[in-house]
Amino acid sequence: MSGVRVRYAPSPTGHLHIGGARTALFNYLFAKHHGGTFILRIEDTDLERNVDRAADGFAEQLRWLGVEWDEGAYVGGEYGPYVCTERLSIYDDYIRQLRELGYAYDCFCTEDELAIERENALAKGETPRYSGRCRHLTEEQRNHFLAEGRKATVRFRVHEEDTIHFSDMIRGEMTFEAGATGGDFVIVKSNGIPTYNFACTIDDHLMEITHVIRGEEHISNTPRQLLLYKAFGWEPPIFAHVSLILGADGKKLSKRDESIVQFIEQYRDLGYLPEAMFNFLALLGWTPEGEQEILTKKELIASFRLERVNKSGAFFDATKLAWMNGHYLRQRSEEELLPLVKRVFLKYSKETKEMESDLWLLKLIALYKDKLSYLAQLPEMAEPFLVEIPSVHKEAQVLLADRTVSEVLQAFSDVVASASTWDADVVKAALKTVQATTGRKGKDLFMPIRAAILGQLHGPDLNQSLALLGRERILQRLHQVTR
Repeated sequence: MSGVRVRYAPSPTGHLHIGGARTALFNYLFAKHHGGTFILRIEDTDLERNVDRAADGFAEQLRWLGVEWDEGAYVGGEYGPYVCTERLSIYDDYIRQLRELGYAYDCFCTEDELAIERENALAKGETPRYSGRCRHLTEEQRNHFLAEGRKATVRFRVHEEDTIHFSDMIRGEMTFEAGATGGDFVIVKSNGIPTYNFACTIDDHLMEITHVIRGEEHISNTPRQLLLYKAFGWEPPIFAHVSLILGADGKKLSKRDESIVQFIEQYRDLGYLPEAMFNFLALLGWTPEGEQEILTKKELIASFRLERVNKSGAFFDATKLAWMNGHYLRQRSEEELLPLVKRVFLKYSKETKEMESDLWLLKLIALYKDKLSYLAQLPEMAEPFLVEIPSVHKEAQVLLADRTVSEVLQAFSDVVASASTWDADVVKAALKTVQATTGRKGKDLFMPIRAAILGQLHGPDLNQSLALLGRERILQRLHQVTR
């Protein structure tokens, strides 16, 4: 397939949601698989909902994710501009064309009048639709409305006897009656800004988009866009509507559902890795051949087929994402993780001791790396190393209440106090000395020491932990327990 051109065209109304990120990713994979072009376009026609710098955030998060675009906003290209509100003069030319073709007319209906129409239709058990009351206004009526100060929208005239067919690459053949579009629909709002359906159609045509890959919530928009393509006499692109992302309850994932982290920026802040998110999102509704789930970007590009995108909803499995991210964390060196861990500590660690050095933090990462699903877990897991006196877990408190452990703790305190150097080998030797002195071994030796110094019965390697904690703090904590 040659000459593939696809686009991701978000509205800058907030943060990059996981659903939007997946749509962008599917477009990217499809373009790269076919050696085509992936475009980023900003559809900012909803002025009231636009959020300042939201588009910048979208671009930043897509780049972090590894979804780079070949053309579009922030990088340019010969089909620009790539922001809708910078293309208003272009849209004006096509509005004029539709007027000349008899497809566009001014509508002076107020919101109150339209609301009454909707209420009357619902009261009759009918689907609300525009009555077409402004279709045949005389010049006198137009002037009267203008004199009243009414602002006109521009509507597209729908020939309701038409039937709309299109073949969806994911869902197969689809048919709609033109009359089911809700009657003549608005293509320019009263503020002069084109609606989504109009701007999207014009831009996709002028940018020579070959395939429109988007969420299934846009299926209802497709008939209106196809009517516009037909009115202009243009060949429409091929459509592919991706299934919804579902929560654990089987319902559409809601941005108000606080049980699931919703935005790419949040995952980045939590210390998820971009390659893990890329891999996970690619499998969210798409199934590769074979059983392999850990796939590189290169492998995903080579394998991606729209025909293998599922029609049914894709369940968002947060546990699987955490597992996958843990896998990718273990593939990174401590040096690679260091700047990410520093970023996480700044955001998520409320009470931390001042980091002694990068070397110290590298050793801390090495202690916990195999146990992490995402980096924001580290401040809590590593709490014994980050505070002067750690909290003591309940089971550790029970163990320390047993008077028989005092012999082990005092013996270990004496050995630590007499040590002239301190590293993992010295710790190992000290534990052997305590074992020989007290006759305690195994958990009877290690658990009291871990409980007294780290406040826990279980954790990372004890020798490495005590070496990292340092001799002075160990003595301080033993003194707190044995005094």
